[in-house]
Amino acid sequence: MEKAIDTRTKLLTKNPFSLMLELSIPAILGMVVVGLYNMMDSIFIGQMVGAAQMGAVSVSYPFTLINAGSAAMLGVGSASVLSRAIGKKDEGTIKKIMGNLVAMVILLSVIYTIIGMVFTRQLLSLAGASDNILNYAEKYLRIVFAGSLFVNFFQSANMVIRGEGQLKKAMSIIASGAILNIILDPIFITILRPYGMGIEAAAFATILSQFVQAVITLWYFRKKSPNVKIGRIRIDGELLPQVLSVGVSALLMQILTLVQQTVIYRVAANYGGETSQILLGAALRFWNFSFVPLWGISQGFQPAAGTNYGAKDYDRVKTLTKVFVIAATVLSLIFYIPAELFPTKVLSMFITTPGVAASGATNFRIMFSTYVLQGSFMIAVTLFQSLGKANKATWLVLFRQIILFIPLCVLLPMIGGMGIRGVWLAIALTDAILVVITISMMISEFRKMPSTVMAKR
Repeated sequence: MEKAIDTRTKLLTKNPFSLMLELSIPAILGMVVVGLYNMMDSIFIGQMVGAAQMGAVSVSYPFTLINAGSAAMLGVGSASVLSRAIGKKDEGTIKKIMGNLVAMVILLSVIYTIIGMVFTRQLLSLAGASDNILNYAEKYLRIVFAGSLFVNFFQSANMVIRGEGQLKKAMSIIASGAILNIILDPIFITILRPYGMGIEAAAFATILSQFVQAVITLWYFRKKSPNVKIGRIRIDGELLPQVLSVGVSALLMQILTLVQQTVIYRVAANYGGETSQILLGAALRFWNFSFVPLWGISQGFQPAAGTNYGAKDYDRVKTLTKVFVIAATVLSLIFYIPAELFPTKVLSMFITTPGVAASGATNFRIMFSTYVLQGSFMIAVTLFQSLGKANKATWLVLFRQIILFIPLCVLLPMIGGMGIRGVWLAIALTDAILVVITISMMISEFRKMPSTVMAKR
């Protein structure tokens, strides 16, 4: 526990701004590489194979969040329990974390692999994919589901590494597979495209990279982790409810993104056909990537918030939250400015068909107009997850993905002949309303916290 205590001391005492930089920079860089390789599938396929195949990858993407959601549920929940246990010096809980996680990963991965590979076409049909896009998407997604065990293990276990404060190691591991995928994508596509397997090539590159990440992660916990080891592999009846109560909000964030984007594609198909699906597919790939660095900075925030809350240093929790919200907002400008100033060029990264990217530029600018507000949302969700306030984190996710968005997405296209533009506007309007709810909930939570001096008496 010596290194854990060293990390604990740093999380409890280091200058908030310096701590934010130390925790966030490796997390952001690592997550950007990961997000880049998710986006590169679309770029390589769009440039090297075709627009319909790029649309197929975009339509498939929400369904890959089934695995990502489970990994996030187990990883975020376990990391939250771990960071608070480190704050309390609870070694018994620390020892059980990984055995419980591995057992749940195996169970869920088997279920998802079977369902995902057997019912691939039926799942994709829910997104309203056209026949051409549907056929390509089925080939791609079936291969991706075959690698469920690898992606679920390395993603969830990586969050545990972050939860113990080892951000640099966590991101080094996760970035290695991401870089490998970026290298393998064009190689595999070049080799297999002459055989009519361009889109399958990208899927093979993805699952091979995920396998490598899983092997490295397993080696880390077996040989290198200073604090957390893989002990007895079993579902712990006492620990699991704690993990799930926090992790369910992370699961919902991923799974409801599937629902949200499925609704987007479905409504887009009704109002604009395949061209609108391709435009929204390109826009959502960039949109999803733009959230990656915000996810990274929130991952840096999680061990800091959880450990200080576990140690009852509530004043420091408040200070850290403010520092991270400001930093996340500034970070969002990296994507906000190019999207607003050069929308056609951004969309052209994915779409090579003449005139199509330009036709979606105005709507893309509308969609991205409130993105700059997302930093406060991401930090707020992470704050409630870190404190074990599962209900509040869950409600924030529900507001964003379902309660606000779906009614707006369905109704706005019907108002004033707005049509397909209403779908793009629904995304922006949802986030504008959400930021008011987010700030209100954070202020309410801070008012309930006693001062650090009173709490430690």
